Amino acid sequence: MADQFSTFESRLDVRPDDIDMNRHVHNSKYLDYVLAARYDQMERCYKMSMTDFLKRGFSWVVKVAHIEHKRPLGIDDSMIVRTRVAELHPRGVRVEFEIAKTADERISAKGFFEYVMVHADTGRPALIPEDIAAAYSV
Repeated sequence: MADQFSTFESRLDVRPDDIDMNRHVHNSKYLDYVLAARYDQMERCYKMSMTDFLKRGFSWVVKVAHIEHKRPLGIDDSMIVRTRVAELHPRGVRVEFEIAKTADERISAKGFFEYVMVHADTGRPALIPEDIAAAYSV
């Protein structure tokens, strides 16, 4: 991951209900892991929780989700989810991520999301306020 913006980490554990019939984490769960890490990092690292966004009348929606699966995670695994803002636009952000197995730091998945800021009441795109852009530019 490049370093124009800060990279943040969250540690998560695989849950039994994340496992699919092939006895590893179902591919859709990786997206949930990134979402959980972003919620954690919004509050802990950017000092602006999702609740703060909603109180101001804003929310984020996913425009694009891209994931490359490298190695499976299993039932007893924990992971580090690393994310960073890769690009900041007037109406959205591109967030890159990687998920590494805690035991050996090998990458299980990597990719990116493109989020659009919207007005929470209408779902219509919104311009990112300057203070929010500044908070995300660390």
